[in-house]
Amino acid sequence: MKTILNNNMNEIIIKNSKFITLLYKINNVNDVDNILNKVKFEYKDATHYCYSYIIDNIYKSSDDGEPGGTAGMPILGVLKNNDLNYVLAIVVRYFGGIKLGAGGLVRAYTKSVTETLKNSKIVTLNDGYNLIIEFDYDRLKEIDYILRDSIINNKIFDNKIKYDIDITKDTYNKLVNNKDFKILKETDKKIPY
Repeated sequence: MKTILNNNMNEIIIKNSKFITLLYKINNVNDVDNILNKVKFEYKDATHYCYSYIIDNIYKSSDDGEPGGTAGMPILGVLKNNDLNYVLAIVVRYFGGIKLGAGGLVRAYTKSVTETLKNSKIVTLNDGYNLIIEFDYDRLKEIDYILRDSIINNKIFDNKIKYDIDITKDTYNKLVNNKDFKILKETDKKIPY
């Protein structure tokens, strides 16, 4: 299973229609509506906002007014064929005055997403955890050393230090053997490595 490392965008023109593909790395279904609303605001004069997303075993696609099965499903097909997860693909279309037909639309939406993926960094997802840990200042160097290859989302320096981290199972095992910290929150998560 894979995901994109960063959000990405690409634009192609097919028979005067402009197709703008926007790829987003997402964590949950709630992200979809927020991103979709922002895209609709930014590209407010577009004709269609077709999209697909995959989060674990949850996936959805929308043709947004295009003929049934000509936009959302082809977008979803590209995501599935590339074994992607935690990804939202939105293709914004500005109609150029020439009808493409059902087959032409399928090819256009497929090509638009495929081209954008070619320019995207794709990483493998592994089982891991999101943790919030708390520890004393005298443990900072030791904890930082253990977490050197981990994703530190947030650091708070107060009476004690709190880290919000995404870590692999291997790093988790090294960390729990340490015992010089307290886990405030623990959630299973797919980690890109």
